[in-house]
Amino acid sequence: MEGVEMIVSLPATPIEWAKKACDSLMDVYEAGELPPAHRWHYHQGVFLCGMELLWEKVREDRYLDYIQQYVDDLVDEQGNLYFARDELDAVQAGLLLFNLHERTGKLKYRIAAEKLRNLLLTLNKTTEGGYWHKDKYPNQMWLDGLYMAGVFSLKYANFYGEAGLRGTVLHQEKLMRKHMKDEASGLLYHAWDESRRMPWANPQTGCSPEFWSRSLGWYGLAVAQFMDLLPAEDPGRAELAKELHDFVHALIRYQDQESGLWYQVVDKGDQPDNWLETSGSCLFVYTIARAVKQGIVGEDAAEAARKGYKGLIQVLQWDEQDRLILPDICIGTSAGDYENYVTRPTVSNDLHGVGALVMACVEMESLIKGR
Repeated sequence: MEGVEMIVSLPATPIEWAKKACDSLMDVYEAGELPPAHRWHYHQGVFLCGMELLWEKVREDRYLDYIQQYVDDLVDEQGNLYFARDELDAVQAGLLLFNLHERTGKLKYRIAAEKLRNLLLTLNKTTEGGYWHKDKYPNQMWLDGLYMAGVFSLKYANFYGEAGLRGTVLHQEKLMRKHMKDEASGLLYHAWDESRRMPWANPQTGCSPEFWSRSLGWYGLAVAQFMDLLPAEDPGRAELAKELHDFVHALIRYQDQESGLWYQVVDKGDQPDNWLETSGSCLFVYTIARAVKQGIVGEDAAEAARKGYKGLIQVLQWDEQDRLILPDICIGTSAGDYENYVTRPTVSNDLHGVGALVMACVEMESLIKGR
């Protein structure tokens, strides 16, 4: 591992790796300066959601304080905040509001959550009621959107008693499966264009042509968390559990056996210009590990999760201040053809990559310790 010689002692457990990842970014950025600075954005939201999962395990309030600093930089005492009003991505950071409202009792957090919930009432939809991912992508559903708004919606339903949101969320997932799932591989295409107007859209199906790692990761993260948030008696749970089971085993089929990671274009690891991508790999490890704990998949899946986790630890790097670096994170990417994905630039320590790493490490703690 690059830079290991500078480290006095490496973290010994997944939780210690998660803490090191969070502490490294906290050392670089004040909460409001997390990039893009002073913006309500899912990059910060994903990282801080990972941090919140870490806090639930270690109960070190400095992590919650940091999350609150980010939110309070953007949400005023009346619950006002500036956010993009034409996209699902704007909803994701709202996941941070529920714990803050519960912990502090401050009404401003609930008001802000209500504003984000009401955004969903204004979004354009497909003819079957599927949310457009963004207004600038008309008639399109993207896998990313299931996590960006779905988990928030279920939490909102649980915290504030709007049970009808559960049916809406499950409907979005069913539409994605209906239009975007490839039965042969068990994977889902990144995007679907109902109008078939996008250059990448298959004229028969409307699907984009490739299985992109991180979009599949968002889908898996969403479905795994849905299982935790749906009431035990919800009629949609059994169907969702079967889909998660099948999805996990589809992912395992495409895991690179040497590294334990997954390729940028998941099913084309044999192509010389394809490459191993870390953020999607982190999300896959989280999804598989969570499904193991939920009893949806068994020991074969647990072993795949351990292999993926070990592969992630092997690629981690360090800077001169002994701060953790996660390399090989694909930058934000729209749907497109194969060349679109494999030519995307990579960056280190992009927040949605580090957030996914923290989630994976937190989820792996018991699978590693339990061996």
